[in-house]
Amino acid sequence: MRINIKATGIELTPAISDYVHKKVSSIEKFASNPDAVAHVEVGKNSEHHKSGNVFKAEVHIIGGGLDLYAVSEQADLYAAIDIMKDEVVHELMHEKTRKETLARRGAQAIKKMIRGINIFKRRP
Repeated sequence: MRINIKATGIELTPAISDYVHKKVSSIEKFASNPDAVAHVEVGKNSEHHKSGNVFKAEVHIIGGGLDLYAVSEQADLYAAIDIMKDEVVHELMHEKTRKETLARRGAQAIKKMIRGINIFKRRP
């Protein structure tokens, strides 16, 4: 998985970059698609209705049948990155469960059709 990092309103230090790479790379074992691209944006929010430091971390993963988006706003940048990663993992697991459920429902429908077409029924 390729990772593109963009910083908005803050300087992208090597420590922040390494932390983002470490967290987003751990998502790769759930995604199971090496062609996916993760666009990560970290920065400081400049909305006027919130006071103090409000950091934002968002990720958009595209490719290989995936289109996931997660965003988190926290008072600490590292906490925002952690929560963003947890949201993406939750979305990936939800998508995986959804696909498995659809496959099982399809298999059950085929099984019911085969039961109804039983050619070798004994007739009295």
